[in-house]
Amino acid sequence: MKATFGEYIKQLRTDNGLTLTQLAFQLDLDSANLSKIENGKREFDEKRLEKLANAFNLDFEKLKTEYFADQFAKKMYQYNCSPETLIVAEQKVNYLKNINVKQGKIRFENEK
Repeated sequence: MKATFGEYIKQLRTDNGLTLTQLAFQLDLDSANLSKIENGKREFDEKRLEKLANAFNLDFEKLKTEYFADQFAKKMYQYNCSPETLIVAEQKVNYLKNINVKQGKIRFENEK
């Protein structure tokens, strides 16, 4: 995808003939917030990814990939990171997976 995640949502919505209000209802948002998401003025809440996948009958794993790739890209752009950042991040993911296998699940700050 070459668009931002918000632009991707807008494209899905318009391709499927939905209004802002109709999709916002399915995502449990108000249409003003959905408009801000589509226009890059507000971030999409990852907790709504499953609802978005269901609304458009999308593969959840592929949608999750699009969402997090967008998040990583924005941070990398914001901090002017080199592409090597992705290689290091992949190594860290593999390290965390390895630890999880050995020690059980690691809890992060945002998990309850």
